[in-house]
Amino acid sequence: MDNDSTSHIFEELRAWVEAAPSRAQLPTTRALTAAHGASPVTIQKVLRRLVALGLIESRPGVGAFVLPRGLPRSADLGWQTAALGAAPARIRLSATQRTVADDVIALHSGYPAPALLPEQLVRTALIRAARTPRALAAMPAAGLAELRAWFAADLAEAVPADAPRPSARDVVIVPGSQSALSSVFRAVAGHERAMVIESPSYWGAVLAAEQTGIRLVPIPTTADGPDPRDVERALQESGARAFYAQPTFANPTAALWSAGRRREVLDVIRAHGAFLIEDDWARDLAIDAGLPPIAAFDEDGHVVYIRSLTKSVSPSLRVAAVVARGPVRERILADRAAETMYVSGVLQAAALDVVSQPGWRAHLRSLRTTLRDRRDALLAALREHAPSVRVDTRPLGGLTLWARLPDHVDAEEVARLCELRGLAIAAGGEWFPAEAPAPYVRLSFAGPTPERFDEAARILADVLRETGAVSS
Repeated sequence: MDNDSTSHIFEELRAWVEAAPSRAQLPTTRALTAAHGASPVTIQKVLRRLVALGLIESRPGVGAFVLPRGLPRSADLGWQTAALGAAPARIRLSATQRTVADDVIALHSGYPAPALLPEQLVRTALIRAARTPRALAAMPAAGLAELRAWFAADLAEAVPADAPRPSARDVVIVPGSQSALSSVFRAVAGHERAMVIESPSYWGAVLAAEQTGIRLVPIPTTADGPDPRDVERALQESGARAFYAQPTFANPTAALWSAGRRREVLDVIRAHGAFLIEDDWARDLAIDAGLPPIAAFDEDGHVVYIRSLTKSVSPSLRVAAVVARGPVRERILADRAAETMYVSGVLQAAALDVVSQPGWRAHLRSLRTTLRDRRDALLAALREHAPSVRVDTRPLGGLTLWARLPDHVDAEEVARLCELRGLAIAAGGEWFPAEAPAPYVRLSFAGPTPERFDEAARILADVLRETGAVSS
């Protein structure tokens, strides 16, 4: 669309805004696109101009609204630049956490859509928890005894009959696995020490390690897990005494370490007198297959196990557990108590209520079927409409696809252009502790609009053609 047309749309919308009452909501981008016969890119440009003029405000995920006339002068906050100093390289909001407008196809988030959660179980559990004495009481630093026992029993289900079984005494309840990572890294690796990590790996772990002052030692990984020889070499050369990994449906690659690889890596960890920090974030998200956690076969306290309910129960019930034995458990507990004192008793009681209900297992069975259908639908859409986007690992669990773009493409630019066209995806660079060896994006099949997967794939293909990555 030419500049004259863009200017005409701008003047029309400006007139509408100036005549509208304060706080009136503008039509959605999709509605404006249809009304003016314009592209989403043009409408976004017009809206940005209106924002810059102080006529409207945009609330991500909600919409655009007319600002009141005669707002007071904005505060001058420039002094903070000098006071704060230079920011650490990664102190920014992850692309997976940004909010987007309702009409955008959201494939960027790592959280499941509300339709995939046990909504009724959660609502009922919160009501019941609010009526108990726990709604007003302080909690033990280690967490609610009954919830700790549930996490211990959940892990014990996978422990061989003749091996030591975890108990509630080994469990520390934490406010989500991200919070757990910071405490575990401080307690296990320590400030300015080295820690081995797969590459790529969870961006939140990379961020937590860097903010803790840990020196990351990346090693390559595959769909079957890292080569045990690489783990051994990294531990020996770096002096690290900890290896952070996600052996089950790793974020972002969806890798599932084989049973043999799990035993081999644990043997290396034992031989070096080190710790394996096992992040079992996707324990409830198996689709076609799953394997017991490595912690189930740890007899000597080498595995620090993190287990979260956030993705399967509700992002609002940020409840997770760390299972560890010996002095390391006491260090983790002391760190958590200093950081947050304890986790809300209401949230702990509600989480325990949900996972104790008969409907919990039924929900997990239903979730497995739904995730399988959505995964296959997104894979099919990419094969049909964006065949240049390569997915090497068909996930056996988890929530996302790890997709490689054609070589020499700027993944960040592709993500930016996709969002201008109404598709939110996450560029893969932030999952690499070092430089990314190729352009990747992460695509969620657990978002709110699976019926738009074909449209999403077409947008991605169009952007790749426009950037010259794929011939028309």
